[in-house]
Amino acid sequence: MKKVGVIMGSDSDLPVVKKATDMLAEYDIPFEVHVYSAHRTPEEAKDFAVNARANGFGCIIAAAGMAAHLAGAIAANTTLPVIGIPCKGAVLDGMDALLSTVMMPSGIPVATVAIDGGKNAAILAAQILAVEDAELASKLDARRKKDAEAVLAKDAGIAERI
Repeated sequence: MKKVGVIMGSDSDLPVVKKATDMLAEYDIPFEVHVYSAHRTPEEAKDFAVNARANGFGCIIAAAGMAAHLAGAIAANTTLPVIGIPCKGAVLDGMDALLSTVMMPSGIPVATVAIDGGKNAAILAAQILAVEDAELASKLDARRKKDAEAVLAKDAGIAERI
């Protein structure tokens, strides 16, 4: 199975990234986590992206706040799918990161999840890898079924309380 690269712009993004890595672990997807800044360590970020396919990665998750150029910088240097997680900041509550992550120029796409959406980033990465992995696709199907059953159980509980 291909690995998922999980890159964060700062270690302050770790609580969001942890949601992603926990979900990847739940699906038994191998991953590597690194801290690379689009602005402070641009060469290291570029090197990771340029070599990601040769190093066994199937997609990359990039989490960053504020200017949030990390996902775009990674996407500019690889043709692997890149999933951006805009992280909430203190000033604009993550809207700055969301807009920076989602507003990519034509030809350099970044799939973008919700602000602090680490869990969904990992699920999207799993869906990308599951295109060619039937066992992983089956795990995703089972998770969807389990989630649906949980909602229906809550529905039944509400009906009983009313």
